[in-house]
Amino acid sequence: MDEPKHSYFINIQSHEIFSEPNGVEWDFKIDATESQVAALEWMFDKTDETDWESYFRAHIPYLEYHHQPQNKEYDLRILLIYSLLYYLGDEKSRAHIREMGILSEDFVNEQAILGYREF
Repeated sequence: MDEPKHSYFINIQSHEIFSEPNGVEWDFKIDATESQVAALEWMFDKTDETDWESYFRAHIPYLEYHHQPQNKEYDLRILLIYSLLYYLGDEKSRAHIREMGILSEDFVNEQAILGYREF
């Protein structure tokens, strides 16, 4: 049986997910199942962990940014989050992410072809 989808509102900076938009700041609106929201929460948690690891490693002066695996992991996690937001987002959210230019054109085209609502 398919899980029902509900609207959620995402604050990307604070990594918060709200079920109601009233009185909160949000950046993206998505329609998702509880399982999809749980996956997004997990990705936010892992990104926060990686962010802290990067912060501590940043205080070692001889390591350059591109040589720190935590930074690469963080960048990849952010791309995965935006990919999921694009996949689940409403048209306004997808348009905003397209304008940001962080996802490849191939990804955006593939989502259009495959039907991004069938997660």
